Amino acid sequence: MKVVVIGSSNIDMVAQVSHLPAPGETVGDANFMQSLGGKGANQAVAAARLGGFVTFVTSLGNDMYARSEETRLNSS
Repeated sequence: MKVVVIGSSNIDMVAQVSHLPAPGETVGDANFMQSLGGKGANQAVAAARLGGFVTFVTSLGNDMYARSEETRLNSS
């Protein structure tokens, strides 16, 4: 089945900490992660995992994250 998804894509940036900070507190020693996200990107991945031949249409910015995301999207 051919599927076209038109939607958003972004890079999620997550900092995992041992506890939520209290007002005015700075929490250090976080684990930092980046992952692909966006409603459109997630829908495209889901459709592909279900066996669809997916074309994903999105718009990217012009920064280092956009170049990284473009590389990842083109390799999938």
